[in-house]
Amino acid sequence: MNGKLKNFARAAAFAAALVSGPALAGSDKIVVELFTSQGCSSCPPADALLGELARRKDVIALSFHVDYWNYLGWKDPFSSADATERQRDYRAALGLRYVYTPQMVVGGTRETVGSSRGKVMDAVRTVQGLSRIAIDIARPDRDTAIVTIAKGTAPDKAATVWLFAYDRSHTTDIRRGENEGVKLINTHVVRAIRRVGKWDGSETRIKLPITMMGIEKQDGCAIVVQSAESGRVFGAESFALREGRS
Repeated sequence: MNGKLKNFARAAAFAAALVSGPALAGSDKIVVELFTSQGCSSCPPADALLGELARRKDVIALSFHVDYWNYLGWKDPFSSADATERQRDYRAALGLRYVYTPQMVVGGTRETVGSSRGKVMDAVRTVQGLSRIAIDIARPDRDTAIVTIAKGTAPDKAATVWLFAYDRSHTTDIRRGENEGVKLINTHVVRAIRRVGKWDGSETRIKLPITMMGIEKQDGCAIVVQSAESGRVFGAESFALREGRS
């Protein structure tokens, strides 16, 4: 996707270099992204479905809270312009006429209404059959993560390596807007979106300084290698940022 998300100010601190080493086994993780808002009355069923998917070991579930519902009486405390921009990038990549909530995007290439269980599960099954590259994550200390992306078939253009830092769960009492009086549970709420490198088909290592990136208070982190044009996810892995919380 050709997004305009701002590069992280300390990107120069990231050490990315080609490395040699043992072959890594392919990843079986499927990325499921929900674009949602606490101000959207049709979103709670999709939020619940994402929470269910987050319990699967073969799924990396991510909840992106968009900001374009905030004017309807309730400002979603987890909304961000970056989440909205990511959804708009998908609109362009997938050839959609508009953005909407709740929207579920599976594997970067399949999208459907996020509350449509049957269609979401069909998309997950379809993406399960695609080959994926392996991603290994080492934690030499609490402040450092080292991401190793395996060698694989090179995309036409270098893929983007994304980092999504998320909170495991939030429960919110909605006091105004379309969901007034509802207690909402949001799972794997993305709080930081960063471009941290590129992958050109060669085995690649990226060093992530957790504290310098300002994500040390989040519970978990997902690394997603994704086509900058089609949106296809080539591989993904997640890890805990705080012990016992992922």
